[in-house]
Amino acid sequence: MLYWAAVFFVIAIVAAVFGFGDIAAGAGSIAKILFFIFLILFLVSLVAGMFKGRAPRV
Repeated sequence: MLYWAAVFFVIAIVAAVFGFGDIAAGAGSIAKILFFIFLILFLVSLVAGMFKGRAPRV
């Protein structure tokens, strides 16, 4: 998912350089949404991994 966010970010930059403002804005919005989804999923998996842990040895 982070890969796709980076791809849309690059598309937004290239579109902005060539003067396609609407396409750049759309690609930038998609990149931002994908990045925040990735960030939320990363934090959820980090917290879940902390609580999972290992069973204590007896």
